[in-house]
Amino acid sequence: LVQKICQDWSNGEFSQFEFVFWFDCKQISLPEKRYSLKYLLLEFFVKPQEGSKEIFEYILQNPAKVLLVFDGFEGLHDHEYFPRCLFSQPEKDLYSIKELLSGLIQKKILNGCTLLLTARPKDKVYQYVSKVDKTIEIVGFSPQQRELYITKYFEGLPYRDNALKLIKECEYLFSHCYSPLMCRFVCFLCETVLEIGDKSLPSTLTTVFLKFVQQKIIPMQTDVTAMQNQESLATLARIAWYLGEKHQSAMKSDLLPSTQVKEFALKYGFFLPFAFPRHSDSGEEEFGSTFSDFVIQNFLGALHLMLAEEIKDKSLTKYLSFPSKKKKTCNWLDLVPRFLAGLLFLQDDPYFCSLSNKDVKQSTKKQKTLLKYIRRLQINELCPERLLELLHCIYETQSNYLLQHVALRLKPDLSFLGAVLTPPDIHVLHSILKRSRKEFSLDLRNSSIDMQGLKDLVGLKNVASFRASLSDTVRLWKSLKQTKDYELLRASTEKFVLDPFKAKTMKDVSDLSDLVEMQEKMINCVQDASGCSSYEIPAIKNLRKLEFALGPVCGLQGFLKLVEILAAFPSLQHLDLDALSENGIGDEGAKSLSEVFPTLTSLETLNLSQNKITDVGAEKLATALPCLSSLKTLSLYNNSICDFGAENLAKVLPAMASLRVLDVQYNKITGVGAQQLTDSLRKCPHIKNLVMWNPTIPYGVLEHLQQLDSRITV
Repeated sequence: LVQKICQDWSNGEFSQFEFVFWFDCKQISLPEKRYSLKYLLLEFFVKPQEGSKEIFEYILQNPAKVLLVFDGFEGLHDHEYFPRCLFSQPEKDLYSIKELLSGLIQKKILNGCTLLLTARPKDKVYQYVSKVDKTIEIVGFSPQQRELYITKYFEGLPYRDNALKLIKECEYLFSHCYSPLMCRFVCFLCETVLEIGDKSLPSTLTTVFLKFVQQKIIPMQTDVTAMQNQESLATLARIAWYLGEKHQSAMKSDLLPSTQVKEFALKYGFFLPFAFPRHSDSGEEEFGSTFSDFVIQNFLGALHLMLAEEIKDKSLTKYLSFPSKKKKTCNWLDLVPRFLAGLLFLQDDPYFCSLSNKDVKQSTKKQKTLLKYIRRLQINELCPERLLELLHCIYETQSNYLLQHVALRLKPDLSFLGAVLTPPDIHVLHSILKRSRKEFSLDLRNSSIDMQGLKDLVGLKNVASFRASLSDTVRLWKSLKQTKDYELLRASTEKFVLDPFKAKTMKDVSDLSDLVEMQEKMINCVQDASGCSSYEIPAIKNLRKLEFALGPVCGLQGFLKLVEILAAFPSLQHLDLDALSENGIGDEGAKSLSEVFPTLTSLETLNLSQNKITDVGAEKLATALPCLSSLKTLSLYNNSICDFGAENLAKVLPAMASLRVLDVQYNKITGVGAQQLTDSLRKCPHIKNLVMWNPTIPYGVLEHLQQLDSRITV
């Protein structure tokens, strides 16, 4: 991504920036290094042939023309906190990279420049930078892009079609191909499998990487080197874990225990050569090595936990911890638990045995520890992120007992609200839900679920109901209608739940409008498939509570659009327009709403509090209120209604036979309006409560009215 941004900039795009500086966080994060801003920009990144001083002065005077990219933010060494520093002369004084970054983020250095931080996963940034202006999440390849990548990878090879077929048949591995890095791994593995004449791929991530290590080492291995390779791999695994604990993936050559280990790691592609920054005094570059990618480091880290004598079976569970509450990720190597769980159940694998050279009894003890730990786990109390992590770990074991154990203990209401669901997450969730005899209700809103994933989960017979983002759901239905999959279309519309619905943005209102429009289009196609004469999407028919909270900027515009579709919800009982940010629909919104009152026959609660409604709006509402034949509670709290509005409301109260509570607190009603409401109340035995305190009503008057009618409260 960063390469593309830089390439596009060099071709004239992003013309608002005259300078783009790109830093690899792995390179600049050595704790002992100290930089001045000038050195970091014009020595470390690029050294102009002449005019460094003038260029730097220009940058300081025009920070808005500078884009600074810090790539791989998670690679910063030991970045649990950013210090607050006094920056007297940032262009000259020397600081650690953490201090410089802190100054940039706090806008004490180059105030006005643009900072782009990339990290995997996104939570790594949130841990250290509490507020950013914009977050962009790259969700990876779509299924079509995965196929295109695989086809390109095998272009010109005789088994190209076979390769694609083989990978797609292994659905779990194909789901992992949404990540470009994993896609390349799976393609490499598939290539070696087809070359040696095998017909199948490994079924889990752990076995994929075990096979990867095997394919790298075995073909070049002799009996003499086998023992050396075993030792080198164990050492490399220890280094992977040791660096991972310090949030690092690169190290200087002099820290490697031997040349043999370095050569082994470079020869088989576990390491890549890596240049560290030059020493400002000597000007010499230092060379070292870095793990070729984060997944390899994770796999080797897990292998270390399995092989290391000093790690006893009982202490293993701390590396598999699933706290019930979402905490900051303490483990930088976040894939280690999955690999560890997988390796614990591979002790019978001949290749793993040759790697570990371990006593089988010891491995079995570690496996039993894991089983005991999972059995004691309160699965129902796990937050969505921890539950998904557990499901991945269990899936990696491929233990029928554990898979069944978890499937039986999942709670029937599963919420993944706001948790990002990747294609592999969907696959493991789908495979475990399928094993259960329970019926499930799923909440998939704001989960970034792709259409195929939504289709797979919704299609499960034991998923009885689901909630998902409206736009995702409508897109799925349009796709099913296009492919004429009427059976799943009908089943998914019947399972979809909308109630209660809260509109917070214009998009929410537009999506709700699209849903209503979709119903009109679907009537024909579902009717043909089922032979029924009429069809309604149950979620629309059953919507009982609708909250509207767009705030003052888009409140009126959004509400006018919402009013157009209110008649489509025949069961609507509760319409709530009281938001903390105040929608401010005003008299225009009140007039528009009053026009659709005759269609809202089920409405029982109408909350129009804090909406800047005056006497004009109150008059329009009052004229139409008797049409609301089921209305029990009406709140006009904290508006701008005066005596004229109160008089109009008083006139219609006797005609509102179902009304039980009226709230007109905090308006501008005086004693005159209060008297009119009280007089009307005498003719309304059905009303139980009139809440009427207004700062403009004299206290003595209100007290007198209360004595006349005890239903008046303040």
